Amino acid sequence: MMTRRSLFRSAAAAGGLSLLPRGAFAGGARASGFWYPEETDPHERTFMQWPVNPAVHDDADFLYDLQATIADLASTIAEFEPVVLMAAAEHHKAIRKLVSGAVELWDIPTDDLWCRDSGPSFVIDGKGGLAVTQFNFNGWGGKQVHANDGKIAALVAGRLGLPVFDAGLVGEAGGVETDGHGTLIAHESTFINPNRNKGSKAEITAMLLETMGAEKMIWAPGIIGADITDYHIDALARFVKPGQIVIQMGEEPDPEDPWSVSAFETHDILAAATDAEGRKLDLVILPEPYDLRVDSPDFVSSYVNYYVCNGAVIAAEFGDKAADAEAAEILADLYPGREIVMLNVDPVGEVGGGIHCATHEQPKV
Repeated sequence: MMTRRSLFRSAAAAGGLSLLPRGAFAGGARASGFWYPEETDPHERTFMQWPVNPAVHDDADFLYDLQATIADLASTIAEFEPVVLMAAAEHHKAIRKLVSGAVELWDIPTDDLWCRDSGPSFVIDGKGGLAVTQFNFNGWGGKQVHANDGKIAALVAGRLGLPVFDAGLVGEAGGVETDGHGTLIAHESTFINPNRNKGSKAEITAMLLETMGAEKMIWAPGIIGADITDYHIDALARFVKPGQIVIQMGEEPDPEDPWSVSAFETHDILAAATDAEGRKLDLVILPEPYDLRVDSPDFVSSYVNYYVCNGAVIAAEFGDKAADAEAAEILADLYPGREIVMLNVDPVGEVGGGIHCATHEQPKV
């Protein structure tokens, strides 16, 4: 079975901070006064994708379990806000048997489930304007077939009648986190990588800031080649709000584990950084679960890969009762007034992702 963590090759080079010169990349969102808002802002709906391509998921029994998990996730989110599940029309009858009646089905063909990466990324202008900002998804650097997934963002923009900004960046929204107020964090390994983007670090930084409508970039090295995403930041660290980041890590680094070494490296870079408004970042630690239901080196057990929807935080639980409970308690403290819903999404973890990877919000304007 193919997973998103596969071939560890090498670590990326050291990271730093960059600022975008004003006026660059007139085709991007930032030049037109648009920006990618906070996930905690009110949503119009959630988008999701149906995993179906046998070239990606060649085990029919496992694919059914994966589809059932995506259906359960869609139905759960639909209790809090509208959900659109995208799939070719030929699959709708089977999907309807698995999802609640509150889930809307759109006839947009898909390959896989990773809507955070191949789905539409929305930007706003604060005056009621809404647009799609294009990441030009290329299958994580050509590692996976994406004949359908590569078209989804543009198809959604067309169906909604929205303009599309394109600064020329190639990558995925799961590879970058924003506070919605000018600051981005990301791993260099995801974007400053010839399988996505050519050019210098400064040029790629400028494209990313233009794509997201942001002012300041905080880079950490990450890891090239350890998984299909080249280490997306949203499996490790997320903005809770401007000035605050939640990050998942163990008590001390394991020098034999490249993921552990990279996590502590990212933590130290973030702890030393300031945001676009000059604030030091408050870092909140989420625990690592150890007593897992799934015994696989490729399994992704990230509490940080949660999704914030209207009135709730949808997060994963992994069967480690103590760590699951601690994670739920920390998330409740971080998101007061929102219901914390913990789901078993193990099949998604087995293919290398989590709840945030499978969802993408449309902000309400």
